[in-house]
Amino acid sequence: MKEKNIDHLNRRQYLKKTAVAAAGVMALPTIVPSSVFGKDAPSEKITIGQIGFGRIAQSHDLPETLKYDAARFVAVADCDLKRAQEGKSFIENWYKEHKGTEKMVDVKVYQDYREMLADSSIDAVIISTPDHWHAQPAMEAAAAGKDVYLQKPTSLTVAEGRALANCVRAKNVILQVGTQQRSSSQFRIAAELVRNGRIGQLHTVRIGLPGDPPGENEPLMAVPKTLDYDMWLGSTPETYYTEKRVHPQGDYSRPGWLRCEQFGAGMITGWGQHHLDSAHWGMNAEYTGPIEVEALAEFPRSGLWDVHGDFMVKALYEDNVSMFISGGYTNGIRFEGSEGWIFVSRGSYSATASDPVSQKASAQALDASDQSILASTIADNETKLYVSEDQHGNWLDCIKSRKQPISPAEVGHRVCSTCLISHIAMKLSRKLYWDAANERFRDDPEANAMLSRTQRGPWGYLNSELLQND
Repeated sequence: MKEKNIDHLNRRQYLKKTAVAAAGVMALPTIVPSSVFGKDAPSEKITIGQIGFGRIAQSHDLPETLKYDAARFVAVADCDLKRAQEGKSFIENWYKEHKGTEKMVDVKVYQDYREMLADSSIDAVIISTPDHWHAQPAMEAAAAGKDVYLQKPTSLTVAEGRALANCVRAKNVILQVGTQQRSSSQFRIAAELVRNGRIGQLHTVRIGLPGDPPGENEPLMAVPKTLDYDMWLGSTPETYYTEKRVHPQGDYSRPGWLRCEQFGAGMITGWGQHHLDSAHWGMNAEYTGPIEVEALAEFPRSGLWDVHGDFMVKALYEDNVSMFISGGYTNGIRFEGSEGWIFVSRGSYSATASDPVSQKASAQALDASDQSILASTIADNETKLYVSEDQHGNWLDCIKSRKQPISPAEVGHRVCSTCLISHIAMKLSRKLYWDAANERFRDDPEANAMLSRTQRGPWGYLNSELLQND
């Protein structure tokens, strides 16, 4: 890791000054026309910093972006320096194996991602961190004028998600949410068929989504020397370190934080943002949400892992479409209309080897009550949806063109909000009435208090120095 010759106070001042300077030019595209430099212009490469090197970065985000010649990874940040160093090796070895160059890049390593954001030579970042560390670095990257690929869920709370969507819009940066099902053709085909009335009047959507099992109590452990645990906890409450609360030190298997409500809502947001996003696409509800939501769920009474287990959510939308979400359904989305149904799933695709779903049960990626429905052609005068063949490739294309990506921030925020208010309904076990336009529950102070969380300083987007003068 490169040594910094500035003390902590000066570094903080430097980061703040850099963010303010970036704010003045962030509306300008970071990709300079190649004619300025010639055929081998540096502008033909999008320089990228990787924030977070864990399971999803190693198995999905990095490989899916490295395969494009337009991308050039130059930095990696992780508050666990062991993982950051392994990220550097991963990227450099990839270039060596695929490009045949020993030192095509000398990847910089950071423990504090904010120092990476201060590097004006970096055009964009990929954020592959735990859920509670999604929105803040995305907002700070936007404030620094950098484009963002953000893993889902978009935010930890509805309030945080709204702040992110507003920031991205104000700074005119390209943010792609990692809801990559939109770039799998079967989900687009299903949504187009539903939107164009091939199953008649849509009335019901059923989403199969698993819960998580509980865990045992875990002992207090010494914090690894390479881990800045205070930073890893971020804006969430201080609590003792134990390995199963954070991530494995010996491998890149499924991390324990996924099952801790302190850091996320569990599967309702983890996989839920994928499936509800695909459902909203077919329902033409991408920029709105339900008007009513109610839920029942089982929560562990003891143990470290405390996110929801088995559950059932029912949401009602303004056009009288009902959505049901439960682990009792086959993993995927089933659209039901007055003249038939369509079912869509990932089929044999998985983002990581430890995706918690039976591929056998959802092996058929696209099915319908009548196979002629699937053979139907969408005419030129009918609704045709955004076509993307690859989520990461679409992001890179949009960085260059400055067009909106297939999964923009506002769409990501709206669907994540639906997942989060479903989780609030699980906790309250009663029907809630949602005002999607104002993003508040109607006449319900108790539920509205759960739309945000107290942020432990100095972390959290409300306390961020990079955003204070933005």
